[in-house]
Amino acid sequence: MANQSIGTPEQLRDPNYTPALRRAIPLGIQHVLAMFVSNVTPAIIVAGAAGFGFGSDAGAQGFPDMTYMIQMSMLFAGIATLFQTIGFGPVGARLPIVQGTSFAFIPIMIPLVAGKGVEALPALFGGVLIGGLFHMLIGTFVGKIRFALPPLVTGLVVMMIGLALVQVGIQYAAGGVPAMTKPEYGSLLNWSVALVVILVTLGLKFYAKGMLAVSAVVIGIVVGYFYSMAMGLVTLEGIATSWSRAAPVAFPSPFKYGFEISFAAVVGFCLMAIVSAVETVGDVSGITKGGAGREATEEEIAGATYADGFGTAVAGVFGGLPNTSFSQNVGLIAMTGVMSRHVVTIGAIFLIVCGLVPKVGAVINTIPIEVLGGGVIVMFGMVVASGISMLSDVMWNRRNMVIFAIALSIGLGLQLEPKAVQYLPDALRVLMTSGLLPAAFIAIVLNLVLPEELSDEATEEVSGGHAGRGTGSLGSKDDS
Repeated sequence: MANQSIGTPEQLRDPNYTPALRRAIPLGIQHVLAMFVSNVTPAIIVAGAAGFGFGSDAGAQGFPDMTYMIQMSMLFAGIATLFQTIGFGPVGARLPIVQGTSFAFIPIMIPLVAGKGVEALPALFGGVLIGGLFHMLIGTFVGKIRFALPPLVTGLVVMMIGLALVQVGIQYAAGGVPAMTKPEYGSLLNWSVALVVILVTLGLKFYAKGMLAVSAVVIGIVVGYFYSMAMGLVTLEGIATSWSRAAPVAFPSPFKYGFEISFAAVVGFCLMAIVSAVETVGDVSGITKGGAGREATEEEIAGATYADGFGTAVAGVFGGLPNTSFSQNVGLIAMTGVMSRHVVTIGAIFLIVCGLVPKVGAVINTIPIEVLGGGVIVMFGMVVASGISMLSDVMWNRRNMVIFAIALSIGLGLQLEPKAVQYLPDALRVLMTSGLLPAAFIAIVLNLVLPEELSDEATEEVSGGHAGRGTGSLGSKDDS
């Protein structure tokens, strides 16, 4: 919806338009608030899975490695966003695209680091770096591979990402993995904290408008934080201690944790880069349609993909996780009607400043894990819902039902029962137990090789009497 106080309708549709600073600064910070929690959450999850996050012995030192990863998440989200909004050469779409740490890679990263501590980080960041370079390469042919990733495949992949993460949300809400052996795990107090976050978030999403609705998760976490203080889970002394331990300013260190090439990490990050690239194509298209009323150009799509990959590769050098475009901001641009890339540049600068100030990460470290649990339950559930929404575009004929069934059964089954492939080589076992990669691989291959139509007899035996409601992709066969 165009806002005449910010600019004319023509100006608001122009990516090169710069509103007055008194308008541009709050608009830019809006974009940061819309993605802030989602951006730092992957670092917290990876640190927790590796064993140096919440509940670990590192707490006595203030979680220094997790703080650093949170810091890098903010810093390189801002830097990668500048690659998109300002650009250089062929890199960057020069559109209001906000970059941030991607949820999509978490199911790949957790098996790579599980219980291995900081010793797992050299291989992890080696995979991030090489995967980012491969992601850049995808920009040269991303338009030519979209045919292999229809909504059946992308919807399944997004849904699998969410399904891989919902367990993390429940564990956090109950008290975190390190508390599983303790009596307080799953206590009413822990769940009350998570439920406060969930209820506030839902209330704002459904009954508020504008920025309150967009920032519902952030506000829910803030309210949950104060509730935790009232319940004695957070103390002013603990906040002051965490604040005092953190340096006022700190700069990133190249290869802080070393560098190692792991087959599982490289393959996992490269394969997920393909999915991430296709997601970025969708985000770029959504921004140009919602903000400017036009289709994205080939140069914009390629530039956005180059920036995705380059931002990820640079982040990997300094201890940051993979970056991708954030879909939340597609809706925010449609809501504000402001297409200015310079507004998002202001938001990127704000993120960079936060990333250079470790005290911001130190404050995030004081958030109880139950509070984060309430937030990520909502976020990860929305990832699943987004996948289902994408699957609603699929023609559910018998062919597509069989593809979906086999990919989901094997992918989710391996994720739930990792010991089923315990005799595979370590690298292959990590890839298989992610669940996400085998599901994506199976769906892509079956979609490419199976005939367009399967006969009724070919699927009736395995459908358990449930007939698909789709009319078939050719639209001429009666499935009843």
